[in-house]
Amino acid sequence: MEQELAQFTELYTQIVSYLVNYSFQIVGAVIVFLIGLFVSRRAASLILNLCERKNLDITLSRFFASSARILVIVATLVIVLPKLGIQITPFIAAIGAVGLGAGLAVQGLLSNYSSGLSIIFTRPFVVGDTIRVKGVWGIVEEVHLAHTLLTNEEGEVIIIPNKHIVGEIINNSQSDTLLELSVGIAYDSNIDLALDAIRGALEQLDGLSTGRTPQLGIANFGDSAIEIEARVWGLTRTIHETRFAANYAIAAALKKADIVIPFPQRELRLLNGAS
Repeated sequence: MEQELAQFTELYTQIVSYLVNYSFQIVGAVIVFLIGLFVSRRAASLILNLCERKNLDITLSRFFASSARILVIVATLVIVLPKLGIQITPFIAAIGAVGLGAGLAVQGLLSNYSSGLSIIFTRPFVVGDTIRVKGVWGIVEEVHLAHTLLTNEEGEVIIIPNKHIVGEIINNSQSDTLLELSVGIAYDSNIDLALDAIRGALEQLDGLSTGRTPQLGIANFGDSAIEIEARVWGLTRTIHETRFAANYAIAAALKKADIVIPFPQRELRLLNGAS
């Protein structure tokens, strides 16, 4: 009991001595740190606004703003810690010693960060683009150093580690997705009338991209029908809704034009064998 009391008394004496010797430094360090936090947020906001005025890509804008904030905070810590009697030189040496082992342990994480830097500076895609990579696809919402965030019409959030993006084949269709629509019409139908009806129905449809020209024509001659295919671009955020509406509009337009969409047919011939 006496030993524990002596240890507590010694600890109390050290704390009091520290507070007496560094009381003004502690107050000053807290003030400097709070000022540093304010300056870091202000600097990040100013850089982000400047990049937006210069119409810089949002991914690069966020990266520059975040980097500026981190640099200001690090510089503030370098100033504050010595005021509290904490020397940063041993920390730097320790970080360097641990860095090699930690680097081997987190190779995957470091590769994600290096890949993130590559994406940010080479910009194979930007926020708002529709990309397909490694069997997944969606709209790019955010690009971070470690991962890229995608979403789709269902509201799913897809997180792809950046190391699985760099070096892979990336399909980038900007904000649109290709819709391949097909319908069969009877062989005795007026083909020009059918094409005009489908084209008119698609022109009245919302959700299609106005910057890309639709393609419409005969895709194949089937067993029971002439197959007409329409290749149009729809906004990715509503791509399934647009596909449903397009199919409905095509069916309604063909019905209004008295164009028959035939059922599958098969002709059978029975041949009598020689007696």
